[in-house]
Amino acid sequence: MNIKTIGVLTSGGDAPGMNAAVRAVVRTGIFNGLNVLGIKKGYHGLVHGDITEMSLSSVADIIHRGGTTLQTARSKEFMTEEGQRKALNIMEVFGIEGLIVVGGDGSFKGAVELARKGARVIGVPGTIDNDIPFTDYTIGFDTAVNTVVDAIGRIRDTTSSHNRANIIEVMGRNSGCIALHAGLAGGAESIIIPEVRYDIDEVCKRIMQGRNRGKLHSIIVLAEGVGGAFEMARTIEEKINVETRVTILGHVQRGGSPTAFDRIMASRLGARAVELLMEGQTTKMVGFYNNKVHEVDLEKVLAAKKKFPSEMYALAKILSI
Repeated sequence: MNIKTIGVLTSGGDAPGMNAAVRAVVRTGIFNGLNVLGIKKGYHGLVHGDITEMSLSSVADIIHRGGTTLQTARSKEFMTEEGQRKALNIMEVFGIEGLIVVGGDGSFKGAVELARKGARVIGVPGTIDNDIPFTDYTIGFDTAVNTVVDAIGRIRDTTSSHNRANIIEVMGRNSGCIALHAGLAGGAESIIIPEVRYDIDEVCKRIMQGRNRGKLHSIIVLAEGVGGAFEMARTIEEKINVETRVTILGHVQRGGSPTAFDRIMASRLGARAVELLMEGQTTKMVGFYNNKVHEVDLEKVLAAKKKFPSEMYALAKILSI
């Protein structure tokens, strides 16, 4: 398909590596003779025409930066029929023939609504939660996990000095991916996630077993989708009389320079998204599966649920005895 102008936006929560994806979109587009427009503040910017022309220099020195230089924002207006019509009108005014959306499932729902109304859209999975099906990883997840692993190491030092237990609450909405991967890599005694029912007595037993063999610390990684970190700490103290502190990492997990893995994956996905638009395709997501870039229907993505890595959870329990 012979297109001339494409747009790119980042939507939903920011994730390290989004800038690498935008850079890849812009430079791949320009290399192929396209005019690339950057849409500021996600769908809010699309509805209100906050759009700027991108050049090679506009994406210079951003591959290593966290967050998103295009910025992101929630848009209640875009969720309405009227808001979506405004967005389509803006696309027509600016001559945007294809739109690349970097974000999570909420962002993809918006992209599908535009596609149903005639727009050409391609989704690029960008969220630290790693809760998007049909892709092994999402942009930002690897960086977030490494941030949590680093925090676990620092917290273990002070926990050992005081002979305490520490509950570390991590992000992920209703997904336990960050907690599971970081807990396994960080050697946590217990990993508590929404996908698996937990037993507080088993958590307490693991703490005591560790103490009985001379362990000076106990690390419990808790996914925010489970919640109740402070209540859990009080329960542990009441049951086994072990001083238990809570650390909520919060938005520190969203920031920081993306890892090499996130930069490379984001670059590959962003470039492929441009190619799909040039091929005349629409309503697709580019994903990363078995170390290869592939594409899948966006509506299929939204209708599915990410498979839980039960074998990894089982391994984490074995290794934490």
